[in-house]
Amino acid sequence: MSSSKRWAGLAVLCASLLVVVMDMTILSLALPAIAADLRPGAVEQLWMVDVYALVLAGLLVTASALGDRWGRRRMLVAGFATFGAASVAVLLVDSPEGVIAVRALLGVGGAMIMPSTLSMVRALFTDPRQRATALGWWGATAAVGAALGPIIGGALLEAFSWHSAFLVNVPVMAVAMVAALLLLPESRSDRPGTLDPLATVLSVVGMVALVYAVKHTGEHGVDAEGVGTAVVAVAALVLFVRRCLAQPDPVLEVRLFRSRAFTAGTVTALCTSIASIAALLLLSQWLQLVRGWSPLESGLALLPMAVAGVVCSPLAPALAERIGARPVLAGGLAVGGLGFLLVFLLPEPLSYVGVAASLVLVGAGSGSLAVASAAIMSGAPESKAGSAAAIEESSYEIGGVLGVAVLGSLAAAVYRADLPARDLAAAGLDAEASGVVRDSLGGALEVADVAGPGLAAQATEAFTHSLAWAGLAGGLVMLAAAALVWWLAPRDLDVSAGH
Repeated sequence: MSSSKRWAGLAVLCASLLVVVMDMTILSLALPAIAADLRPGAVEQLWMVDVYALVLAGLLVTASALGDRWGRRRMLVAGFATFGAASVAVLLVDSPEGVIAVRALLGVGGAMIMPSTLSMVRALFTDPRQRATALGWWGATAAVGAALGPIIGGALLEAFSWHSAFLVNVPVMAVAMVAALLLLPESRSDRPGTLDPLATVLSVVGMVALVYAVKHTGEHGVDAEGVGTAVVAVAALVLFVRRCLAQPDPVLEVRLFRSRAFTAGTVTALCTSIASIAALLLLSQWLQLVRGWSPLESGLALLPMAVAGVVCSPLAPALAERIGARPVLAGGLAVGGLGFLLVFLLPEPLSYVGVAASLVLVGAGSGSLAVASAAIMSGAPESKAGSAAAIEESSYEIGGVLGVAVLGSLAAAVYRADLPARDLAAAGLDAEASGVVRDSLGGALEVADVAGPGLAAQATEAFTHSLAWAGLAGGLVMLAAAALVWWLAPRDLDVSAGH
């Protein structure tokens, strides 16, 4: 294959990844419009948000294993078709259940697309140096997609109905299908994993239960449902790992974790995802609810993170070649951690200039994802590229869930602590109104329209305070992860020398 065709193929893979990542963040802006139109209950709104990640995480292992056997390009094109069809189906939706079904089908398509893109990069670029550069652009695309979701979503929602947040996927998927067939070679493993229905069921049950348990605990605290689901998740995943270890060519090659470099790359991907998703979630709410900016203005205000990621991701492999991969992996996590700590250290009232500086640091730190991907994919043989891709993509999904659940829950707890029920009752609010105020800043601002501006000021101050404490926790987690990765990664790790 010619060099120009190879890089054109990378462009197709990056474009498809861009859409899938955007879909993870775009619904947060569309949800108020969907709620106003379809009147979903609180549980239905929760499922609209959660079902995409649940299905995507649950099917990653299965989709990557099938792609290794059936053909990664075929799996990719099938994922494009599924994603596009689900996006068109939103035109038929007239109920909350319909939106949930569409989001679930998008999750199926996303699970087929995401590991296939990473496996195809491994297949397209056999030269380790070119592969590291290609993975740098792949990592930059992921950073851009997370930030473009709010921007594009905000622009669409200001001009069109909420359906546009789904329909924007259709033309991209149509072009991607044609381009993939013309530009991408077929690729499959010469040693595909054993078709193991039991292992497949265990992986789906384990991943779905794990993601659900983390989300549920983050939203409702520790209760019987969360603990029970967590026990199911651990049991299913332990049985899945044991079954994989007992087979020479398992559905997922978990033995890859014997490599310290592979594990270091995976930890980097996991923790960078925690930082990126949590920062987007918490800061987008602060911009819209505290600063009072529109969805489009808020999306544009988050752009420094994407710009920093785009600049640093392609540069990271070259930097790793000069100073070593270990300092880049650990340094990226440390820089992202400093971005979180900056939110805690900045004086109140928090200014956008300080938030923008924090976003730049978090985005710059995400540049190490390029080296993490190279460490993961270069550390796996071609026959196990699907397993490596599934593990990396799973780390992104789980990281995003943990970021929202853990840091989001901490912020919510601090927010509620700053608004004690007895003080709200003393201010004349009944139990129902008090519950709405303590549940979310959005609810507090609605109640403040009736109760008076004093409540709005108190609630926004509490939210900003909660954001600062989430920044402290996120920063400490990132710095601890940097130390762990420094210990895990070999001193002489060279991502430009892989298989």
